[in-house]
Amino acid sequence: MLKITGKILSLTAATLLVTSSLANAQSAELIDAAKKEGQLTTIALPHDWCGYGAVIDAFKAKYPEITVNELNPDAGSGDEIEAIKANKDNKGPQAPDVIDVGLSFGPSAKADGLIQPYKVSTWDSIPENAKDADGYWYGDYYGVLSFMVNKDLVPNAPQDWSDLLKDEYKNGVALAGDPRASNQAILGVYAAGLSAGGAAGAEGGTKGLDFFKELNAKGNFVPVIGKAATLAQGQSPILITWDYNALGGRDTLAGNPPVDVIVPKTGVVAGVYVQAISAYAPHPNAAKLWMEHLYSDEGQLGWLKGYCHPIRFNDLAKNGKIPQEMLDKMPPAAAYEAAVFPTLDEQAAMKDAITKNWDSVVGANVQ
Repeated sequence: MLKITGKILSLTAATLLVTSSLANAQSAELIDAAKKEGQLTTIALPHDWCGYGAVIDAFKAKYPEITVNELNPDAGSGDEIEAIKANKDNKGPQAPDVIDVGLSFGPSAKADGLIQPYKVSTWDSIPENAKDADGYWYGDYYGVLSFMVNKDLVPNAPQDWSDLLKDEYKNGVALAGDPRASNQAILGVYAAGLSAGGAAGAEGGTKGLDFFKELNAKGNFVPVIGKAATLAQGQSPILITWDYNALGGRDTLAGNPPVDVIVPKTGVVAGVYVQAISAYAPHPNAAKLWMEHLYSDEGQLGWLKGYCHPIRFNDLAKNGKIPQEMLDKMPPAAAYEAAVFPTLDEQAAMKDAITKNWDSVVGANVQ
């Protein structure tokens, strides 16, 4: 029995060696093909979002032969999908190779034939419930909706969604996107709806619209796409945004003005974003190499440094690959205990309710 076991172990080791050699060969082949293409076109990747600036710089440093063409950093998930549709027959610089979109946009893009399958080398360490079985889309990171607050202008930071309706926050509250197209803004509306007692799915979306209708009627809602700059300038002193964007913005502003980041007591909604490669990508090999970069330990830790929870977080933690100083800069784990991860069906239902009815219910043209 021991001899048989020994043979099995030897065969396994040999198989692993061959598999490893094949993987390395394929990787070298992919790198060569990507370098020949010479360009990668991204879209909707602000450098202060999730540490993307450093992640992009690391890719450039590894592959200086590949030019990174960055389209519309402030685009929303819906805009990314439209960019693929609009450039199906265009191989020029306006055609995105890759997209980073909200979870609900992955399955719909697959159904519409807009994305192509690719499984990165770390595929097995991505949780099953955060990826398409055929490799068309795959989770990359997640965070929770929070309030980013300019402390100079708002001495008493709101602690929950209902607080935003207080008179002291007049002309003070903005979403970090257009709720008719931005996944972040859509989920912000949904989170408010859950906090107001709405059930998961369409009802949560409807309740969220009612909440923002009241917020707008009271004069508390500011119809701009909020960001750290508008917060600092006083145009939107309270910004509803992902926790990682709020924490990154706090660091960027460096105390001018001082910033509070509040995870609300209720309606704590977590949002998973997903990566995918356009079915019409002009540079498909560069796109695949970009995915390999993002899902490597280095790429995942790059997102964590930008305060996002990378999708391979548990795998990295289990293998002791996360520096303690990164964990120390994140909000306490207790802030995430009440977090709700909407299912795909719930996301589809609430997204439909919000995007189709924002204009008629709330009537605020966010831009």
